[in-house]
Amino acid sequence: MPAEPLVSVIIPTYNRAGVISQTIDNVFCQTYQNIELIVVDDGSTDDTGSVLRRYGDRIRILTQANAGPAAARNRGIEVSRGEIVAFQDSDDLWKPTKLEQQVAVLNRLDDSVPCCLCNAIFRVIRQQEYTSFDISSLQPSLEEGLWLNVAEVLATRFVLFNQTVAIRRRALEKVGGFDESLKYLEDYDLPLRLAMEGPWAFIRTPLVIYREGSEGSFAEKAAKDSIVLKQCEIRIFEQALAAAKNKNDSGTRRQLRSRLSVFRRQLLATRLSQSETFGARATASVLEAFDILREKLFRRTPWYPKALTVPLTGHPAYRIASHPVPLAR
Repeated sequence: MPAEPLVSVIIPTYNRAGVISQTIDNVFCQTYQNIELIVVDDGSTDDTGSVLRRYGDRIRILTQANAGPAAARNRGIEVSRGEIVAFQDSDDLWKPTKLEQQVAVLNRLDDSVPCCLCNAIFRVIRQQEYTSFDISSLQPSLEEGLWLNVAEVLATRFVLFNQTVAIRRRALEKVGGFDESLKYLEDYDLPLRLAMEGPWAFIRTPLVIYREGSEGSFAEKAAKDSIVLKQCEIRIFEQALAAAKNKNDSGTRRQLRSRLSVFRRQLLATRLSQSETFGARATASVLEAFDILREKLFRRTPWYPKALTVPLTGHPAYRIASHPVPLAR
């Protein structure tokens, strides 16, 4: 990989005329300059299109009938040219050195490392700030390094991915991009598949600002569509378990099987909770209470996987780049 590879930044957007310019301007504030910015307008019916056209040839605009964020991101991937691909949502923000730091880390590693994940600040959660690493209980002791057991950890909890990752194109093409047939959780499915490709680089410093509620309408829709949401979870984990059978990783397979059982039980509880009979709804309440208690206890056991991390220099993937990218000061 060249010292300053082209980074393709892909932003899917839908009816975000009021905020999309802030996100685009924020990307242009990156200290890493070798980027192309692709915005995919996923069938907006507001003034998003005219806002985008104001940028002229500074951005590449793609338009399509509304097909969802997975299809929009895949469309951006198809036309992009960068050796590294990064995704941003249409209303979140990056710190200025986000891409520069991720490229610098990837430049020090060979192609067996598919991506670099950074931390993110959740701006408002019950009027407090948290980081995505805190919420997902990653807690690495290193500022940057390699995360070795990604699949095992992702089998037990979600980690904020799209806004925080920079992915090598080769790895992204190998795993096949986003699954457009999933109505929900395509941002859980892709990282699970990518986790099977090797250890991930990480940066502990929060370089993304996630503004809670930015995806509120879609999140609310998923919450109301609880049966389909659970069906998506089951399908994702069935596919992940099938893929893991070819890997020498018994810990990941065990966690995937356990989580799959939980999702199937939760689907049953969801269906029972929508029944008109008292007995069915009571059974659903018992199942839901059982899963809440089980999760709390599981997090306190030795079987709840912690992120295993090592310094970049402590892994065979480490290499000294002939022309490392200097960090801006």
